[in-house]
Amino acid sequence: MRIGDVARRSGVSARMLRHYESLGLVRPEGRTGAGYREYSGEDIRRIFHIESLRSLGLSLREVGSALDDPGFKPSELVDDLIRQTRERIEAETALLTRLNRISAAEPAAWEDVLQSVALLRGLKSESAGKRQRAALSSAAEGPVPVEALVEAALSESDPNVAGALRWALARKPGGAGAVLLAEGLRSPVPEVRLRAVRAIAEMDGCEATALLHEALAHADIAVRRHAALALGARGAADAADAAETLMDMIVEGANDVDAADALGVLASSPASADRIAAGLVHRLARAASAPAVRRRLAQALADVPGAVAERALADLSHDEDRAVALTAVYVLGMRNPREAAS
Repeated sequence: MRIGDVARRSGVSARMLRHYESLGLVRPEGRTGAGYREYSGEDIRRIFHIESLRSLGLSLREVGSALDDPGFKPSELVDDLIRQTRERIEAETALLTRLNRISAAEPAAWEDVLQSVALLRGLKSESAGKRQRAALSSAAEGPVPVEALVEAALSESDPNVAGALRWALARKPGGAGAVLLAEGLRSPVPEVRLRAVRAIAEMDGCEATALLHEALAHADIAVRRHAALALGARGAADAADAAETLMDMIVEGANDVDAADALGVLASSPASADRIAAGLVHRLARAASAPAVRRRLAQALADVPGAVAERALADLSHDEDRAVALTAVYVLGMRNPREAAS
């Protein structure tokens, strides 16, 4: 069969067939009466083998080794091809992600694109200082890929860089990134969940507040506690669950000072104050044998107005533990400076 016939039947161009011959991959030995190459059935089978191996991503050199080297191990080559393919897919996926993020920032000019590229490179830098500068600069620049900031915030372990990223996200209008951070709350990695709730806690807006309310029911106690602290600091009127979590934190001595401060903010309305005071009194009854707990609860009552808190402090001023009693007396003095002076 002449080269033109082989090209038509195999789908391999005559030029490529000549290239195979020049490399020694195919060696048609037959000749027609006019001196043209004539391919045998074995030559054609070899051509199909070459094309099959090329379809797997082998180079022509590797194809030659596979067909002619008796000691060739196909398993090793296939494993290597798998590795190369994975690396190529990862590189292409990273490029696609970068392009999608730049597109989502809706750049109006090439300058915006260049700024986004510089930001993405900065956030991926091995230098913590460069990552921090990139995060801080993002707040002052034009269109910024918020997804990149969220990804960086969820993966950043350096506290200074993490703080800069949270600061940058909190300054994005409309709570941009809150929905993306919500995905972090569902992460199987505890550190990622904690970074997510911390970032959400620093955001303003209804969307962030709603996410914090949802986080109060999270299975991760660290997430629940951070959400409660954030809602308490905001003085959320419907944060009864947050108040319960904050009171438990005081009992357990888990960031109890901040928890007491947040409770004080929540107790700004009379209805909330009585409910919170009642909750603290209830926990006092359960803490009869734990002076340290009673002392923390007495300190928490300091910023809770109302008669319920006042009576509880008066009772604690006669506590059998001297430190608890002195704490209650001091708190009462702060609440009623005239009576304390007299």
